[in-house]
Amino acid sequence: MTSPSPTHSEPTGLFARALDSDIFYSYRTSPVTIVASIVLAALILAAVLAPWVAPYNPFNPASLNLMDGYTAPLSTSMMGNYFILGTDHQGRDVLSTILYGSRVSLFVGVSATLFAMVLGVTLGLFAGYRGKTTDAIIMRIADIQLTFPAILIALLIFGFARGIIPPAQQEAAAVWVLIFAIGLSNWAQFARTVRGATMVERQKEYVAAARIMGVHPVMILVRHILPNVTGPVLVIATIGLALAIIEEATLSFLGVGVPPTQPSLGTLIRIGQQFLFSGEWWILFFPAVTLVLLALSVNLLGDWLRDALNPRLRK
Repeated sequence: MTSPSPTHSEPTGLFARALDSDIFYSYRTSPVTIVASIVLAALILAAVLAPWVAPYNPFNPASLNLMDGYTAPLSTSMMGNYFILGTDHQGRDVLSTILYGSRVSLFVGVSATLFAMVLGVTLGLFAGYRGKTTDAIIMRIADIQLTFPAILIALLIFGFARGIIPPAQQEAAAVWVLIFAIGLSNWAQFARTVRGATMVERQKEYVAAARIMGVHPVMILVRHILPNVTGPVLVIATIGLALAIIEEATLSFLGVGVPPTQPSLGTLIRIGQQFLFSGEWWILFFPAVTLVLLALSVNLLGDWLRDALNPRLRK
């Protein structure tokens, strides 16, 4: 009599485990998060595909006609062209300028956040692991920077960087200077959070075992400690992205951001506010609504991610 062969349960695939995870459960049970992610995905997709989905190229002088200027939304201009969101004073399609402007805002925001995250995480890891003098110097610099508003720090850094760049290269380097200024004004939050988590992790047994085995401190930080502090970093990065987008819009609104040849949402808002009380409300309204939707959707996703990665709030 042959004994029945033991049954082996098939291993669960990676996709199936993801669908059964606490994070996905938290996501699909939060209608606000689902709507925010859909809005953010639509805005990002529209910005990335702007050269292909925009009705016009608003920065091509050959395609502009002043006779199309001040056309109201859902109206036909004097030249017979139809514009969904209307046109500005130069005859540029507002919808097209928003799509192209969102590309600049997203690029600056994402790049500045990545720069701040890399710098802050690196300094936070070394401050928390080394302690003593290294920790004191890095944290005092962070404390001094946190006493000033981030927008003021960015303005000072932007002005200093523009002062040392030759005038002929300032317009070409304006976007990169803006990324550097915003990123350098927001690294302290990452550093303080990672430093605290690193101080907790360095006391654990797996770090002590790695030290006994003679593993280099840099490898201990990268291989062992860094993966265990990524949760808070992702939350700060998500919320910091929204702040970086708003900070870029503020700087561009003040006239010290991206050049006129590469206008962002902040630049469009600065241009539109000149016509708010003259009746052409749409020139300001639609770029402002786009900026609010972009920042709000990122913020809502950051709030959800913070709760989803908190073990005390998991069901």
